[in-house]
Amino acid sequence: MVRTPARTLISEEYTAYTLEITEYPRESQSGTTLSARILLDGTPGPRLQLYTDHDATTLFPGDTVSAVLKLVAADLSRGEKTSYHESKGIFLIGYGQGEIVLLNRPSVIPLRYWPVYAAHILKGSVTALFPADVSGFLTALLTGDKQSLPYGLYPAFQRAGLAHIIAVSGLHIGFLLGLFSTLFRKRDPFGVGIEISIIFLFAAMTGNAPSALRAAFMASLLLIAPLLHRENDPPTTLSAALLFLLLPCPYEIANTGLQLSFAAMAGINWVGIPLFNGWCDRIPAVDKPLGRLFSSFMRFCLASFCTTVGSLFFTTPLTALYFRSVSLVWPFSNLLVLPLVSIVFSGGLAAAVIGIFSPFLGGFAAALIAWPARWIMAISKWLAALPFSSLSLLSGYLALWFATAYFILFLWYLGRKQIRPLIPAVALILTLPVALYVQNRQLYRYPLTVTALDVGQGASTLFFSRGETLLVDCGGNNFSNAGDLAADQLQAMGCSRLDTLVLTHCHSDHANGVLELMARLPVSHLILPDTDRDSPLRQEILDVATAANCQIEFLTQDTQLTLGDARFSLFAPLGDGGSNEEGLSLLCSLDGYDILLTGDMNDTVEKRLVKYKNLPDIELLMVGHHGSSTATSEALLLATQPDAAVISSGYNSYGHPSPEVLERLGALGCDIYRTDGMGTITFYINGGINR
Repeated sequence: MVRTPARTLISEEYTAYTLEITEYPRESQSGTTLSARILLDGTPGPRLQLYTDHDATTLFPGDTVSAVLKLVAADLSRGEKTSYHESKGIFLIGYGQGEIVLLNRPSVIPLRYWPVYAAHILKGSVTALFPADVSGFLTALLTGDKQSLPYGLYPAFQRAGLAHIIAVSGLHIGFLLGLFSTLFRKRDPFGVGIEISIIFLFAAMTGNAPSALRAAFMASLLLIAPLLHRENDPPTTLSAALLFLLLPCPYEIANTGLQLSFAAMAGINWVGIPLFNGWCDRIPAVDKPLGRLFSSFMRFCLASFCTTVGSLFFTTPLTALYFRSVSLVWPFSNLLVLPLVSIVFSGGLAAAVIGIFSPFLGGFAAALIAWPARWIMAISKWLAALPFSSLSLLSGYLALWFATAYFILFLWYLGRKQIRPLIPAVALILTLPVALYVQNRQLYRYPLTVTALDVGQGASTLFFSRGETLLVDCGGNNFSNAGDLAADQLQAMGCSRLDTLVLTHCHSDHANGVLELMARLPVSHLILPDTDRDSPLRQEILDVATAANCQIEFLTQDTQLTLGDARFSLFAPLGDGGSNEEGLSLLCSLDGYDILLTGDMNDTVEKRLVKYKNLPDIELLMVGHHGSSTATSEALLLATQPDAAVISSGYNSYGHPSPEVLERLGALGCDIYRTDGMGTITFYINGGINR
């Protein structure tokens, strides 16, 4: 009964509550985000995530505050059911009204908040000691806090199969145990008690993530077993760890991190260790010093490879299910990076702790550790930038290959004593190019491919023709950043760069993914209107584009572009009075097939577009302003007579797409496609014929 007490507090009315802050507040675009517990008659009650548009960054963990809140269930986000918050033990979302008032600040930090304060001090030390280009990565590696990671780095880790190095788990606990083995070679009950205390303190400092707690619990049993003269039994230990985590909050079973962590350990125990034991005997034993060194190095490489293979054996299907992608370069990335990660973690932790007491010594150590950290980041970005470093399983051909691959691996695992691993490996390597060829043949079979990406309440449309690419807008409010979605789509198509990026205007729902996109892929040419000059987002985009040597063009007059076999007419702004009205529009034409995209312009500007631009009858309309009633006017529809219409929208409070627009499109006989219900939508166009 962990959810019911929270559900009784849900109300549409704003009510005053007394709260205890449990974490340091975080700044957001709309104000401040806090984690807290509701105090019911002075007793800690349900946890909640609190959002307020007032500055609350002066609050600290342990503070008692008063706030006027509207409480809603945490299992609904952007109109969709989600287990994200509940899997972390958070059952309420609170929206603040007015300022949060501090009632009491304890004179002594409560014991339960020591790990939170320790993590804050450690993060501050990392920020102060390490160079700016690596401090965000070191913070994520040591504490699991990814907020300060540079743009594009986490997606690069995902594509390279290295995301696990910044998700605090058994890998990091293993590094700590290795550090303890070096410092304390003799393990007595007192020393083991100290080690276990530090391990659980570290897990608490990282937010008590299920993966970290699982690793801490299993490491504790591993340390205690020899003292009790008991052997370690992995299945029993793993089951006990799962029970330990789920007893307080059964909903944590839905936590993706927990599932991946237990799947990784199961794979290491049942796949990785048997592989290592089977292959280790084949490494020759040599008595000479150089030969012993070589044998040790080979065993280390083999152990790293088998551990990685084992951990990925069961986690890869989960990754494919949740993230719809699979890294292909993970064997190379893990072999190249994991030894360095051990050095950077141990050295970075030591430097940060020393720096708290001696900034000079800590800074000296940090300067040395920064170099292997840069190497890790550089390798990850380089591997991630390869066209097929990661497979997007949105393609039916690649999803079929992946399912077949796992079926082959399953058969091999059952008969591994009779079947050499070379046979399934060759089968997988030979069939993958076939799947990639079949997928990409469809792209080149048609002169033009148009994809409306599912970016939520936003817009991003990708045009592909004869190997050339043009993206119109890159923004939205989906759970995934629009820039990541666009970059994933491009790289899944085998493209290592974007030729042209057109921004109709610089509102966030059309441009908030551009920074992430430019961090992921080179962009050759950026076209945008010379409006929104006071927009911070526009300035950030221009700064990043300039630094990347991207050609920037402010469109002040109509321009013609060619993309493969397709021709584009870019229309300069026709309206005034706001960014929506001062945005760009464009017409794409291919042998009698025409596509019109109007951005967020309203019906007044649409009438000017019809009057001055001599628009043809069009086959496909990218519906303006996400289906707002102020756009897609009857005048535009009667002038262009579209056969099909795509509405790019997601969860919103504006009522998009509006019933009026749907009615107007239906009256015209348009086929209507919607990203909010159909996801990403792709049209393959062959002149006057499309599918």
